[in-house]
Amino acid sequence: MVSRCTHVTIASLLVLGVLASGCAKRPATTQAAAPAPTGATQTTGPTSSTGTQPSMLAPPSTGPATPPAEQTTATPAARPVPSEFRADDNLKDVFFDFDKYDIRPGDAKALDGNASWLKSNPNHLVLIEGHCDERGTNEYNLALGERRAKSTMNYLVSQGVQASRITIISYGEERPVCTQKSEECWAKNRRAHFLVKAR
Repeated sequence: MVSRCTHVTIASLLVLGVLASGCAKRPATTQAAAPAPTGATQTTGPTSSTGTQPSMLAPPSTGPATPPAEQTTATPAARPVPSEFRADDNLKDVFFDFDKYDIRPGDAKALDGNASWLKSNPNHLVLIEGHCDERGTNEYNLALGERRAKSTMNYLVSQGVQASRITIISYGEERPVCTQKSEECWAKNRRAHFLVKAR
């Protein structure tokens, strides 16, 4: 009896593992709505073969058991599209150590400058892109890129930038700024990048 239960448990875990690893490679996008984004809804968008920006989708429905009125109140306002944002020389990228997403002291100074600019330009929305180097699986790097974007967002919010102005997206390893296989190059790719748009 114990052996049969063990086999059923192992088979269940294998099925869950196959389902989890079979996910398509997509950038993860989140609209920040509060300083602590733990409850933020992650949405993903397809990347087309033409290289266009990923689209942002509404949060997945919770199924037929949820009444339509509750779905309407739980759906956030329309999210900005990444292609609507542009780079601004006043906002500096921040960089991360390998496999880390905590803000380093030197990068905190850059974020202080970014926060100051954003507070003095309240008519701008900001998109924070989380990026990784090529090491690790695509899925792992998408998750790590999202954690990097979230920790960057949390720092800005702690400095007085409204969370409702911030959207985050993870591209994982998909958009490197350097393609050589060296630590110097990989360090340039482990970053949070800032884009803005007027609202």
